Amino acid sequence: MIKAVIAEDDFRIADIHEKFLRKFDEIEVVGKALTGQQTLQLLKSSEPDLLLLDVYLPDMLGSELLPLIRDQFAKLSIIMITAATDKDFLEKALGYGVENYLIKPVSQERFEEIIQSFIKKHALLSSNEQVDQNLIDLIFDKKKNELNKKGTGFPKGIDEITLGKVKAVLQEKRDGLSAEEVGSEIGASRITARRYLEFLSSINQSKAEVVYGIVGRPEKKYYPL
Repeated sequence: MIKAVIAEDDFRIADIHEKFLRKFDEIEVVGKALTGQQTLQLLKSSEPDLLLLDVYLPDMLGSELLPLIRDQFAKLSIIMITAATDKDFLEKALGYGVENYLIKPVSQERFEEIIQSFIKKHALLSSNEQVDQNLIDLIFDKKKNELNKKGTGFPKGIDEITLGKVKAVLQEKRDGLSAEEVGSEIGASRITARRYLEFLSSINQSKAEVVYGIVGRPEKKYYPL
């Protein structure tokens, strides 16, 4: 589970960002801060993986907060979401290794695209002790771009890493699993698991059958092909 903190002085916008993040099963919002000082305190107490940071905070600029954050939380991933269009803010953000930079108003589609990309990178880095060029290409989306150019990329909502986990679970449990059982195995919701299972069925890498339990209640089970 990826822990996220939101630093935003407008509580209404903070609530919108939290609502967007809650759509991802992999992310848990562990706190929201209205000021720079609150942000630092929250980072210390919750030790999150991701910070959504506004530039204009009441007590300091988010850009002024960046060196303080990097000094204390070197591995923290930061996505800046701000109305600031000054190039100096962008250059400073890049200099402190900000993950991405979004200018308000941010569309839900763009927001979800950026978060999904972050989740993918986080999963890749968490599941590998050593790096090779293949991993690096995946992290920097090189292979994803190549797949999209060839027209063979995955559809929206299907992530390569999660798909691999679902396929591995099906291969291991060849006597059939429900979406709920698959979700439990990979640490995701039943809805997310079903989305991946249905995708595998659509490309003929799994099959689905309706089976009846002891009390006669139908249940859909998925099997590898």
